[in-house]
Amino acid sequence: MARCLIIACGCRGRLLAARLTSQGHAVRGTTRRPGNRASIEAAGAEAVVADPDRVATLAGAFDHVSVTCVLLGSAVGPPDRLAALHGPRLEMLLARMLDTTVRGIVYEAAGSVDRAVLQAGAAVVRSACERSLIPFSLLTATPAQSEQWLAAAMRGVEGILGAP
Repeated sequence: MARCLIIACGCRGRLLAARLTSQGHAVRGTTRRPGNRASIEAAGAEAVVADPDRVATLAGAFDHVSVTCVLLGSAVGPPDRLAALHGPRLEMLLARMLDTTVRGIVYEAAGSVDRAVLQAGAAVVRSACERSLIPFSLLTATPAQSEQWLAAAMRGVEGILGAP
């Protein structure tokens, strides 16, 4: 089985972590808040305190990871911070990630973040992954429909793990 990293392991991330661990995968989930570690661990994942706004804090989380799920489609904050998170910060994250054992990326391209920002983020992922010959999946399921979202996220991870 594979090790998966979930960046932003909030409610949906914990659902995904629980499903992945039930299928035998090792999962690592990130949170910005140390107080959230217990809920991530209760879902069966290893909790890591890291902040996607500070890409260097994620470096150790990539160790021995096959698939990274970037679940920031419903991140909150000022519009300029969200644009940076799905733009320059995402580019930095991908550059750091693509120099590790990560062999595929699932990017949440739907959520409460402005649609144009998420589309720009999806273009960043597509470009970086195609340039580096890394499989990727754009998760476009509506987060509010949790069962459909979870099924789509699992298809994304499984598709990457099954890719040559």
